[in-house]
Amino acid sequence: QVQLVESGGGLVQAGGSLRLSCAASGRTFSRYRMGWFRQAPGNERAFVAAISSSGGSTYYATSVKGRFSISRDDAKNAVYLQMNSLKPEDTAVYYCAAGSRGSPYSQVVYDYWGQGTQLTVSS
Repeated sequence: QVQLVESGGGLVQAGGSLRLSCAASGRTFSRYRMGWFRQAPGNERAFVAAISSSGGSTYYATSVKGRFSISRDDAKNAVYLQMNSLKPEDTAVYYCAAGSRGSPYSQVVYDYWGQGTQLTVSS
């Protein structure tokens, strides 16, 4: 069992930066691939980024590639999403998720989810 708690969301101006954090409980954190997803008002939840259990592979949605960076610190049971050059269209609730199988892009293969943190980017 893994419990996930996101933090770091807030209000930022377009062009700014922010780092989201996800703290995980449980001794098996290092076994999980970790992902970030987001859901904007009126939209379905969508993939943002993921990192393999080893940290050796990362995956990004086309819309954030080159602007966002995912990382993990297994010693702290944490995963991070560094977001740069933020745009108003990045406004959404951001969710952290943990999974151990299947495609990193598909939310259906993630077993554990946090409650989300709101990011608002003003123009």
